[in-house]
Amino acid sequence: MNQMDQTKFCCSVCLDLLKDPVTIPCGHSYCMNCIKSFWDEEEKKKIYSCPQCRQTFTARPVLEKSTMLADLVEELKKTGLQAAPADHCYAGPEDVACDVCTGRKMKAFKSCLVCLASYCEKHLQSHNIVADSFKKHKLVEPSKKLQENICSRHDEVKMMFCRTDQQSICYLCSVDEHKGHDTVSAAAERTERQGELEVSRQNIQQRIQDREKDVKLLQQEVEAINQSADQTVEHSEKIFTELIHLIQKRSSDVKQQIRSQQGTEVSRVKELQEKLEQEITELKRKDAELKQLSHTEDHIQFLHNYPSLSALSESTDSSSINIRPLSYFEDVTAAVSEVRDKLQDILREEWKNISLTVTEVDVLLPQPQPKTRAEFLKYSREITLDPNTANKWLLLSEGNRKATAMKQQQSYSDHPDRFTGWQQVLSRESLTGRCYWEVEWRGGVSVAVAYKNISKAGNSDECTFGHNYKSWSLYCNNNSFTCWYNNIKTPVSGPRSSRVGVYLDHRAGILSFYSVSETMTLLHRVQTTFTQPLYAGLWLHYYGDTAELIKLK
Repeated sequence: MNQMDQTKFCCSVCLDLLKDPVTIPCGHSYCMNCIKSFWDEEEKKKIYSCPQCRQTFTARPVLEKSTMLADLVEELKKTGLQAAPADHCYAGPEDVACDVCTGRKMKAFKSCLVCLASYCEKHLQSHNIVADSFKKHKLVEPSKKLQENICSRHDEVKMMFCRTDQQSICYLCSVDEHKGHDTVSAAAERTERQGELEVSRQNIQQRIQDREKDVKLLQQEVEAINQSADQTVEHSEKIFTELIHLIQKRSSDVKQQIRSQQGTEVSRVKELQEKLEQEITELKRKDAELKQLSHTEDHIQFLHNYPSLSALSESTDSSSINIRPLSYFEDVTAAVSEVRDKLQDILREEWKNISLTVTEVDVLLPQPQPKTRAEFLKYSREITLDPNTANKWLLLSEGNRKATAMKQQQSYSDHPDRFTGWQQVLSRESLTGRCYWEVEWRGGVSVAVAYKNISKAGNSDECTFGHNYKSWSLYCNNNSFTCWYNNIKTPVSGPRSSRVGVYLDHRAGILSFYSVSETMTLLHRVQTTFTQPLYAGLWLHYYGDTAELIKLK
């Protein structure tokens, strides 16, 4: 019976001869258990289909064994009918084919390293029976590279390994061109390499665990970033909304005050206007009486009535009336405009700080610290001094970048942020992320960083750069450098230079002071945790001392 005939009696689900065959409404036949299992998987969809033609049935067909088809299969079995190999059992272009099969070749089940041949399951049984020493044959997963195991020069199986040349060889090679080399059996080399492989695998597995841990930490970092960003957006919107409401409230208050004052002033004007109008009426009446009296011919009657008619009531004082058309509330407009301009200046200045703070958010692992001045300059910040913090004995100049200790007090207005005791000043800009700046100094100067909330009133240590836990300073004079923190003095050595560089990596908690000349020399490094934004600070110790924040860009 040909291959086509055999296929007709096979179940397309299990690819074997039909067992308890049933025929479904579309005409295709299956093993009863195969089609039952197939439809059981479709039970949830309540749609049943034929695995071959895909015709669907809304109701699950009732299955009954096809007696005639079952008898026919049994009769054909007696004549030697076997299950037709399924197509997936045949070797395709990418598969290893059985070397024994003729015609259409089956997929190889194993390859023999001794016979250098590949066998399907059927021919593998013959191989094991025919080979007297089959127990010594090495069977491996099917391989297309068996010919690589044959020495191209001697046509022998490569059973040895040359460690000198790091290549597989046959026995004849070991006594020929590889004579005198360090040679071992392939099995021995494999055993040694297997040990190395296990060590490599352990290392790889350890690295996988480490990387998986890093990935988990980074995922947590992503979640933390998202949470922080969401919270910051929410808080920022709330703050700006409060500002908007405050401005709206002030706008409403100004409007109400203007309207109230408008009503008051209009009432006063109208009151005066009414008095004047009453006076005008009275004067007109008086004028009419006097006119009538002037025409009286009786002299005695005239003299009798004149005293009473000629007396005038006190006149309303109108000398204070000052007409200023359309200019009564101009001063209010000017005051509101001034507030607007100040707010715009503040927002413009602070927006730079806000924007820079956002862009300086660094969530990755710490990066290498700069080493050359060119690398430091990548992080340079243009910093100015805040006049509201400057002690009154300091003169600020050069666009608020230079401070000079003076003999006379300067005419600064009182401000809660002003240092009242020591000749100190803070920067206007807050410092976060990575920042670098340089200070040109002369005399005795402390170059410092401090939190904004450092105490400012008085001469106590709480107000002095480097003498509390809210500030760090490097004291510079012509003889030495000294670092101060929390009132602890640390002498440092280094080449004298009139310029000091300061590098801050806020997130990494690194603050470094450098002596800057033709080269940069590290004077002192602080490793800590900064809990707030920092501000650059200068402390000029004696009259005539100067310090200037240098423009680096």
